[in-house]
Amino acid sequence: MYEVKKRFEISAAHKLDLDYDSKCTNFHGHNWIIDVYLQSETLDKNGMVLDFTHIKRKIQDKFDHKVINEVVPFNPTAENLAKYICDELAPFCYRVDVQESQDNIASYIKDDVKIKLL
Repeated sequence: MYEVKKRFEISAAHKLDLDYDSKCTNFHGHNWIIDVYLQSETLDKNGMVLDFTHIKRKIQDKFDHKVINEVVPFNPTAENLAKYICDELAPFCYRVDVQESQDNIASYIKDDVKIKLL
């Protein structure tokens, strides 16, 4: 099994649609750190799982210096973004970690891969 991990940082703003009072319902920004984990049993004709540049184009270029609410059609919580990014990098991606700040990290791990990795 081959595995690659790519980490990148994006600066982006968002606001959350919440059913309780929170300062997060106002537009605010983060310097997000996103880790994506991909795996494949085989490599493509170039000897890669997926080119790091393609990952950057699909994710970093889509979100960096943007208002995330204008990019995605859902409430852009870190959890929802992690799943969205994982789906965008299918079928190779099995895990995404989205870090909003030093102590706030959300992860999405595909169920079928989580079982396989245990």
